[in-house]
Amino acid sequence: MNRPNRCCLPRVSSRLSRAGRALGRWRVAALAMMLFVALVAACDSTDDARSLSLEDAVGQMLLIGFRGLELDTETVSLLAEIKPGGVILFDYDGPSGGELPRNVGSPQQLRALTSALQQQAHRPYFIAIDAEGGYVNRLKERYGFRTQLQSHQVLGTGSVAETEALAGASAAQLQELGINWNLAPVVDVNIFPDSPAIGHWERSFSADPEQVTAHAAAFVRAHRDEGIISTLKHFPGHGSAVGDTHLGVTDVTDSFVHDAELAPYRQLINDGYDDAIMTAHIVNRDLDPSARPASLSYPIVTRLLREELGFGGVIVSDDMQMGAIVTEYSLEAAAVEAIKAGVDVILIANQNTYDLDHIHRVKAAIIAAVEQGEISRERIDQSVERILALKGAYGIAE
Repeated sequence: MNRPNRCCLPRVSSRLSRAGRALGRWRVAALAMMLFVALVAACDSTDDARSLSLEDAVGQMLLIGFRGLELDTETVSLLAEIKPGGVILFDYDGPSGGELPRNVGSPQQLRALTSALQQQAHRPYFIAIDAEGGYVNRLKERYGFRTQLQSHQVLGTGSVAETEALAGASAAQLQELGINWNLAPVVDVNIFPDSPAIGHWERSFSADPEQVTAHAAAFVRAHRDEGIISTLKHFPGHGSAVGDTHLGVTDVTDSFVHDAELAPYRQLINDGYDDAIMTAHIVNRDLDPSARPASLSYPIVTRLLREELGFGGVIVSDDMQMGAIVTEYSLEAAAVEAIKAGVDVILIANQNTYDLDHIHRVKAAIIAAVEQGEISRERIDQSVERILALKGAYGIAE
C-alpha cells in the first residue's frame, strides 16, 4: 500500500488553506448579495407612487361606497378589480330608500366588516365614515353604539375642552370599530343659519370664525390622539349657501364672506394641520370666473388651497354623484377635471344612485386621460404620494 508522500502534505495543506479562504470570501460575497437583494425587495415592498402601476395608482385615488352588512361576492369582485384606496360606510341606503341594507347594523357586525375589508385589501384601506355628530351620524344608538356625539352647533355653545373630550370619545369608538378616517369636522361658518345643507342641520360650530377654528382644532386633536384621520370641510365654504349641492348647482358668489369663511382653513393650516380637506361643489365666480364647482376648479383647489393657503395634505372631493355635479357634467368628465384641478381622492359614495359600474367608468376614464396625455403620470403620482404618506402617518400602511 502506497503511503502518501509527506513532502506533498504542506502543498496540499496550502491549497486547502487558500481554498478555504476563497470559500470564505465567496460566502461573504454571497451573504452580501443576499442582503442586498433582501434590501431591494424590502424597498420594493414599501409602496411609493412610482412603484405602482398606473392602474393601481389610480385605484388609490378612489374612495367608494357599496351595499351590504358583510362582503358578498359582488363587492369582493369589485374591490379586487378596482383596488381602491378606501371605502366609505353608511347606515342608510339612499337609492333604495332604506329598503336594502347598507353597512352598519351593530358594533359587532361593523367590526367584522371592517376586519374583512382589511383582510382582503390589496393595500390597506382608508375606511371612512361621516361621524360629525348630531344629525350626521351613521353610528346611531338604536344600532347599539354607546357613544353619541352632539351636533357641531351644540358643541359650539360649550367649551373647547368639552368638545375635545366628547370628540375624543367618539374617535375612540371609531378606532375600536376599525374605522380610520372621519369625514369631519365641518368648518363652514354659519353665515346663513337656514342653509339647507349646513345651518339647518346644525352642522356649523358657530357664526364666529374664531369659535369655528377653536372647536375644529379641538376636534382634530382628539381624533389625532386616537389615531383617526380628520377632514376639514367643505372648502372654500358652504355656510352661506341658500341651495343644497346634493340637489343641484349652488352659487355662493353673492353670499360668500371671503375672509370669514376662509379663516378656519387659514388658521388651522398655519398651525400645522395636514390631514385632509374636502372640497365643496359650490360655485363662486369671484374665486373662479369660469363658474366651475369648487371641486373641479384649479383656481380654487390648487391656487387658493395649495398655493395661497399652503395646504400639503390630501384633498378629497365631496361625493361626485351629487346633483351639483351630475346635472352639469358626466361622471367621467367630472372626475378627470377634479384631478386636473388638484383633487387627490375622488369620492363615489353610491348614495344618490347605486351603480357599481360608475366606479369602473371613473377609473377607466382617469387611466385613459393619462394615456392620452390629458393628465400627466406625474400629476397622478403627486396625489398618490400624499395618499400613501397619510396612510403611513396613521399606521394604515407602511
